[in-house]
Amino acid sequence: MFRTAGLIGVGLIGGSLGLAMKSVGLVERVIGFGRTQKNLDQAKQIGAIDEVVELATLCAQSDLIILSVPVAQTQAMLEQILPYLREQTVVIDVGSTKSDVIVSAKAALRERVNQFVACHPIAGGAQHGALAARKDLFVDRQVMICPIPENRLDIVKLIEEFWHRLGSSIFKMSALGHDHIFATVSHLPHLLSYALMLQVANADDADKKFTHAGAGFRDFTRIAASSPEMWCDITLANRTAILQELDTYLQIVSHLKESIVAEDRVTLEQLFTLASISRNRWQA
Repeated sequence: MFRTAGLIGVGLIGGSLGLAMKSVGLVERVIGFGRTQKNLDQAKQIGAIDEVVELATLCAQSDLIILSVPVAQTQAMLEQILPYLREQTVVIDVGSTKSDVIVSAKAALRERVNQFVACHPIAGGAQHGALAARKDLFVDRQVMICPIPENRLDIVKLIEEFWHRLGSSIFKMSALGHDHIFATVSHLPHLLSYALMLQVANADDADKKFTHAGAGFRDFTRIAASSPEMWCDITLANRTAILQELDTYLQIVSHLKESIVAEDRVTLEQLFTLASISRNRWQA
């Protein structure tokens, strides 16, 4: 499908893409560029990339460029790419927010924004860095694609096929629709996980609490081990939608608190039952 793919950023997502593309024969060669030499060396060591190159070389040689950097760095990185970007090269991102990324792409690439396709693979993990990469990370996962009017249909179709070949299911939606949904089902859960971990870590008896914490605490706080830099960027980039969802969540927490204070077992059980039924339906 592509002769050479260039990865800008070779952490969990970028590294996994390198491994996945090579494992299914989507590319002949993967080259990489990034901020940290150690991470680049590790990506090469595990076979996610074949060679570490300078940015200009990556742009000159790549048929596909994958931007796998914190979303706040999108515009600056695309501005650096533009002078070297070939007309036939397709650029995609893998960021967790889309409205801000598309604004950044239009500002940076201007009349060449038609070469950029905004993507968000719903894949990842609590660990980060090249050594956490897996070739099967995108198998049976969803990928959101948010086309813009400037995109040529054949380029969007090409990127759909790219993700399909990696084993993913493709969904297309508007950037605003994407950000509203993922504020609820991804971004807010990360905030809550960070908050609970901070609550326990700041307690006077934190050591005892951590010693006796079980599976529920482990599962709830698993994503608190995610990249702080990445999630700070995501939170601020999607702050409007996140704040709306956080307000709704706090209303529910307030209702629960009132029921506990009033020793209102009936209301508590009704709320818990509704949540349990909803969870079971979702997983059915």
